[in-house]
Amino acid sequence: MARTRHLLLLRHAKSSWDDEALADFDRPLAPRGLKAAPRMGQEIARRGWLPELVYVSPAARTRQTWQLASADWPAPLPAASFHDSIYSALANDLFALTRSAPQEIGSLLVIGHNPGLEIFAAQLAGPGSDADAVSSLEEKFPSGALARFEIDGDWAQLSPGGARLTHCIRPRELA
Repeated sequence: MARTRHLLLLRHAKSSWDDEALADFDRPLAPRGLKAAPRMGQEIARRGWLPELVYVSPAARTRQTWQLASADWPAPLPAASFHDSIYSALANDLFALTRSAPQEIGSLLVIGHNPGLEIFAAQLAGPGSDADAVSSLEEKFPSGALARFEIDGDWAQLSPGGARLTHCIRPRELA
């Protein structure tokens, strides 16, 4: 029987638009995001969903989200790699990146941006997905939201509809 893998998709926490001179890539987290990112990380740990590998967009707000979310995780932290392709990724780019995950990895966290991350999540959700999680994802995948998927089989075979969406958690639900 195929090994069940877990994929976590975390949209960066709420970012700041205060400094209009900053390039989009360099925007930091807003105060709301600075509070939400650690809460999402604590929820990931509380549920026992700690990843073995993390792919992060190199943008300032995704780096900050990663740093804050993982701050209270037990050592050693999972390996994190920064992928330029995540910054402006379309769903197909995220499929390709996820398919490239090493086969020995059982759980992967991707921290990225909308609209690509939300579209990727919607395309992944297939038969056996939790109806409430699907409804939540379809309603909105806001800043700081987390989608958790189960995948039977290898990363390399991941395709649209090829995963079960088990949870969709928004920061406001943890307040």
